[in-house]
Amino acid sequence: MRELLVIGALAAGLSACGSEPPPPQYGPSPTIPQPERGLLPSMVIPRPARWGDDRPIVPEGYKIDAIATDLMIPRQTLVLPNGDILVAEGSGGNAPALQPKDIIASYIKSLGKSSTKGGNRLTLLRDADGDGVYETRGIFAGSLNAPYGLALANGFIYVANQDAVVRFDYRDGQTEASGPPTKVTDLPSAINHHWTKAMTASPDGRFLYVGIGSNSNITERGMDVETNRAQVWQIDAQTGAHKPYATGLRNPTALAIQPGTGQLWAVVNERDEIGPNVPPDYLTAVSEGGFYGWPYSYWGQNVDTRVRPQNPQKVASAIIPDYALGPHVAALGVAFSNPAVGGTFTDGVFVGEHGSWNRSVPVGYRVVFIPFRDGKPAGDPIEFVSGFLDADRNARGRPVGVTVDPRGALIVADDLSNTVWRVTPEQSR
Repeated sequence: MRELLVIGALAAGLSACGSEPPPPQYGPSPTIPQPERGLLPSMVIPRPARWGDDRPIVPEGYKIDAIATDLMIPRQTLVLPNGDILVAEGSGGNAPALQPKDIIASYIKSLGKSSTKGGNRLTLLRDADGDGVYETRGIFAGSLNAPYGLALANGFIYVANQDAVVRFDYRDGQTEASGPPTKVTDLPSAINHHWTKAMTASPDGRFLYVGIGSNSNITERGMDVETNRAQVWQIDAQTGAHKPYATGLRNPTALAIQPGTGQLWAVVNERDEIGPNVPPDYLTAVSEGGFYGWPYSYWGQNVDTRVRPQNPQKVASAIIPDYALGPHVAALGVAFSNPAVGGTFTDGVFVGEHGSWNRSVPVGYRVVFIPFRDGKPAGDPIEFVSGFLDADRNARGRPVGVTVDPRGALIVADDLSNTVWRVTPEQSR
């Protein structure tokens, strides 16, 4: 442990020497700085702190309440037709370190995490009388393997574990699974450098879309282990048959279907270790058959010279994402709004930003709203839930999944304080 502390102090000292940004670039046409490479990347992570009597900050006219606490690493949530909320709790991944910097990075990251063990379960929350207090809480299903993505379709609850998509029979109002899950299909799970498997369902329930992150930062483990990685799969919900829907997405951590259009959208975490200001994580519509750059390039045709061999043909085909969220914000949640949310937050998406670990000045640690116009992002992000960092830049929480329920409430999973938060207009329950 003493050696790790020395290494951590060294990393923090070295990271302080790197340059930090002018204000982050957002939107469809960000300025992409030149890459910076040094002995070590910037590695500073806020340490965990308690909320005490405080709570996150929301805009005027809204209120926020903790509807569940003392969970076991809540990641994503799903609002069921009767208003119940399912919470996927778990933590996965088993990638071994490759280089000394990986050991340092792993240690730095661990300093910003909850000490709670992942629950490997689905917890169900119920507000029986509609007053905004979820007085009933129970285990819907246990013995899962790092569950993350959730979807409801065809009379089933689908769960994306880190190694497979499974499903449970579901009838409205059910409080626990009636039996063990049925496997729909295996998912790539060797190494699992990026273990989270985001998921959403097509509007007709025919297909599931699952995000599968890369097995490295930038192919350090070789291309063989990247087979079927850095992709979004399209899976037949009934048979499990699947195909790559889009490729070159380094780590697609959350997926959502745009209401009225059926268009698939994703938030994607980009690569590290080429500076604190580059490249931006992003929000994008996902085109069938599209290639988004990883590993050869980022934000379109910006070549990553670390990759060998290079592939100019693939670089030329790389799609420029729709919207830059800023560098290293680690977006892990995305959800489309609806008119019931009210105010200026009715047309757009909410994005949960888990927060950076590899910058000397932290970014993220908030939920933002990206306004849309004519079906596309338009304008700078607006902070909707903030205050996760305290005055000393310690972290009281880290937002992950976000879900909007039909009544206009925003549900936020916080995997550091192990809380589910609910944001509502002040006049609603």
